[in-house]
Amino acid sequence: MNIKILGTGCSKCINLETKVKEIVKQNSIDAEIQKVSELQDIMKYGIMSTPGLVINEKVVSFGSVPKDAQILQWIKEAM
Repeated sequence: MNIKILGTGCSKCINLETKVKEIVKQNSIDAEIQKVSELQDIMKYGIMSTPGLVINEKVVSFGSVPKDAQILQWIKEAM
């Protein structure tokens, strides 16, 4: 599983990255987590605001930091 956090380094982006890492660790999920911070790379996903969350190349969230339960649900659905 591949999870990408799209963001240039704002506090919401950092918060989302921390949450995703904790959720993956707590649930023993085998996932590669990448931080995408280059604006050109972020724009390829078609999002208008950060942070963005991409699971297996599918954008599941952007513009806010979702609740932990929602993030876990998206991860499980992608498994």
